[in-house]
Amino acid sequence: MLATLLIVDDEKNTREGLRLSFEDDYDVYTASSADEATRLMEVETFDVILTDLKMAGTSGMSVIDQAMALPNKPICIMMTAYGDVDTAVEAMRRGAFDFQTKPINVGKLELTVKRAIQSRSIEKENAVLHKRLDKRFQFNQIIGNSSAMLAVLDRVQLVAPTKATVLLEGQTGTGKELIAQSIHQNSDRARKPFVAVHCASLASNLLESELFGHEKGAFTGASERRIGRFESSDGGTLFLDEIGEIDASTQVKLLRFLETRTFERLGSSKSIQVDIRLVCATNRNLEAMVQRGEFREDLLYRLNVIRIQLPALSERKEDVPLLIQHYIKMFSEENNLGLLKVNKATMEVLSAYSWPGNIRELRNFCENSVILKQGQELLPSDLEGKYMRAGIPESERQNSEMPSVQDVPSLSLDHNEKQLLRHALLKSGGNRTKAAKLMGISRRTLHRKLVKWPELDPNFS
Repeated sequence: MLATLLIVDDEKNTREGLRLSFEDDYDVYTASSADEATRLMEVETFDVILTDLKMAGTSGMSVIDQAMALPNKPICIMMTAYGDVDTAVEAMRRGAFDFQTKPINVGKLELTVKRAIQSRSIEKENAVLHKRLDKRFQFNQIIGNSSAMLAVLDRVQLVAPTKATVLLEGQTGTGKELIAQSIHQNSDRARKPFVAVHCASLASNLLESELFGHEKGAFTGASERRIGRFESSDGGTLFLDEIGEIDASTQVKLLRFLETRTFERLGSSKSIQVDIRLVCATNRNLEAMVQRGEFREDLLYRLNVIRIQLPALSERKEDVPLLIQHYIKMFSEENNLGLLKVNKATMEVLSAYSWPGNIRELRNFCENSVILKQGQELLPSDLEGKYMRAGIPESERQNSEMPSVQDVPSLSLDHNEKQLLRHALLKSGGNRTKAAKLMGISRRTLHRKLVKWPELDPNFS
């Protein structure tokens, strides 16, 4: 679809000449006066308006004023033979994108219009991305209805609008970065940078430079000045993940920043002041680290303004079905695959599993299942033994004599299927119909499997 362009000029030769220059690439309208342009703007939507300044009757400045009052503001470019600086400044102040003097250089004007449309397109894309980002990190986009998770979200909602430093605690994979992003996105800093640093992934001799930056020549290999994460997050939020991994030297610098809100780049004595919101996270017990002399007590006090403990997935098992449904839908759409179905028996098995890797493990499981099953149905027989064993009481596990992974001579499909069948029969008390339902297969299929392994069926009717 062609962009729409309105040319406003009371000189017919200029107006028609510009129309001929632009009509191959744009849907062009013309107006001989500001009043005619106003009437056109009432019935048509324009992407670009080229308007002369001095015209009989109302001036081109009123065209710009009318255009800037529209819900979808067009790009306005002023054209005039009176190219004084004051006129240019006034046109730009009223909302003009650019200012061109007569006689018009058509080639230059074409480039200006193209650049203006590209700029407007980028602005629209950024607005859409911001809208999506806002939606993604709204509190209601965090999956979970358990009391443990609702308590976390209540606390996050209270702290997000403030400037307080936040310490997030919880096992690896519990979603600490997602919570940090939600805090940022629901604060007045949402349009400023959110900068994440994973402290454990950087060697101690690199972390200090990464955070605070360095001057040229500060150390061997420092061939140019580097702006650190503190400076790049000015006005926004800095998220320091695995804060328990930082060394003593960096702890001192971080403490000084929290006390003074200033820091120095490596190799410089000049203090730099920034306005940032600090959110930190750890999966370690910082109090125990303080007792062992591994973490500064005064730094812990500074970080521990607002403390939020994220529950492990084993503490919010009622959220497991919601999370599985969410990630299966997400990965199915991302990979353009049919929606994977998870039957009730499979969901019960997965809900009983402890998920030691928390949401990260569950997410990986969902992605793996979506790709391997390709829109089919996920059955209990598709699951690894570790998921099936999770739903069997300890006494039944011992009775079933399920061998450990180390004791299994073969991890063949037949071997695992046989073990699943044994557990299904054990859990159903020998009822074939219930056992078949647990495995997500028909009673006839279960019968065929018992014919294959008669040792599993000595007394069942």
